[in-house]
Amino acid sequence: MSKETRFEVIEKEGSQLKSTGEIQIVVDKETGVNYLWMKSGYAGGLTPLLDENGKPIITK
Repeated sequence: MSKETRFEVIEKEGSQLKSTGEIQIVVDKETGVNYLWMKSGYAGGLTPLLDENGKPIITK
C-alpha cells in the first residue's frame, strides 16, 4: 500500500552543487497553495508565492 504525498514539486531549477543553490516550486495538494523553496549550502527557506494583490497563488 503506497501513501500519497501531500506536496508535489512542479518546477525545479539549479543544483545543490552550484553556488546559486536549488530553487523549487512546491504545491500543497490539499490546499493548492504554491510555495517557493530555496536551498543553498546548509541554509534554506520556504515562503508562499503571492499574486499582485498579496494573496497566495493557488493551483486547482
